[in-house]
Amino acid sequence: MTTIFVANRGEIALRVIRAVRELGFESAIAVSEPDRDSLWAAAADDVIVLPGKMARDTYLHVDSILDAAERLHADAVHPGYGFLSENTDFARSVQQRGMTWIGPDPDTIDLMGDKAHAIAQARSAGVPTVPGSGGIVATADEAAEIAAEIGYPVAIKASAGGGGKGIRIVGNAEELHAQWSVTAHEAAAAFGDGSLYLERFVSKARHVEVQVFGDGEQFIHLYERDCSLQRRHQKLVEETPAPNLSAQVRDRLCASAAALAASVGYRGAGTVEFLYEPSTESFFFIEMNTRIQVEHPITEELLGVDLVREQISVALGAPLSIRQDALAPRGHVIEVRINAENPDQGFFPSPGHIDSLQWPAGPGVRVDAGFTTGDDVTPFYDSLLGKVIVRDTDRTQALARADRALGELEAHGVHTTAPFARRLIQSEKFVEAAHYTDFIEEELL
Repeated sequence: MTTIFVANRGEIALRVIRAVRELGFESAIAVSEPDRDSLWAAAADDVIVLPGKMARDTYLHVDSILDAAERLHADAVHPGYGFLSENTDFARSVQQRGMTWIGPDPDTIDLMGDKAHAIAQARSAGVPTVPGSGGIVATADEAAEIAAEIGYPVAIKASAGGGGKGIRIVGNAEELHAQWSVTAHEAAAAFGDGSLYLERFVSKARHVEVQVFGDGEQFIHLYERDCSLQRRHQKLVEETPAPNLSAQVRDRLCASAAALAASVGYRGAGTVEFLYEPSTESFFFIEMNTRIQVEHPITEELLGVDLVREQISVALGAPLSIRQDALAPRGHVIEVRINAENPDQGFFPSPGHIDSLQWPAGPGVRVDAGFTTGDDVTPFYDSLLGKVIVRDTDRTQALARADRALGELEAHGVHTTAPFARRLIQSEKFVEAAHYTDFIEEELL
């Protein structure tokens, strides 16, 4: 029987294990010592416990993960999101050891993981990009010349960055020169690559992304998601369809994302991220994530598809089973991430023993969770406990359902972000869809 190895932890590991079981395959996983009694370890058919607690010694340790996959006789490896999911060397090593990589071709990961090269690829595919350098900039003086042409403020960005890291916003030439070398040194330390590029800074923008899928020959989009409610560039609430987006803009946005996927012969699930400027109805390519996203469930609920099962099937050689003309969006879907953090103390992590945890239920509510009553939340990894996903007939009803669901969520033993999330979705600007990516920092905190 085919064995799928899951190179991850938490709710996404459990999500993949369930998809594997539904496809009639065996699941295998390697977990750290603190995770030996986790829900995902219990759900897998075969488990290896890796020595160590820290991510660098376990989930990020390439040789340990590969050796575990081989010892468990894995035929394929699903990386989930985060950790090694966009690590080109890991993907190639999986293939070199004779296992199937459940993700896009490593060369595609390499290309789209370099932000400057990804922007160049987007431009060649006819995808709108933010006015900027068009590639890596060698010096601060060269950057200042470009900034003078496109206009301040501008964003200095690390070519190898992502997730909001490696970015500096500067308002004039003096600030640019002061921040240039600092940003380069930080990028080199964080990503092993200090190369930088420059873009015009789009203020009051929304973050809108498009789910794409390909099998190397067919390439489709699965509509857009609005992920503008962020704190320090980390998404907190996502929804689909994106509110206050005209049909014309939506069509152009989704077509652009599908064109980019086709231009690189994409295989598997990917997400093309854009900045959307409501005042001009313009959108600009930011980056492409070559993996499944945390927020993929809202697309599944909107369209009635299973993206994880499709990932596995396509990687194992099946053609894409989802047809573009068969996709029919249904209602409105919202996802709220629930983290073990204390919003009243600067969102400081809240590890500890979960004395009780009651997730919401009822009509139109889905919960993708990795933790339950009796579990321990350790300080070694990401603080995500799970995600609450709701669907209803329209945005107004979906917001009401999300509010009801969050009101049902009760946790004792650890703090969670649920009360803050409830405040977010009740905020006037979010209800009116007048929010933007810096809304939380500028107006709520």
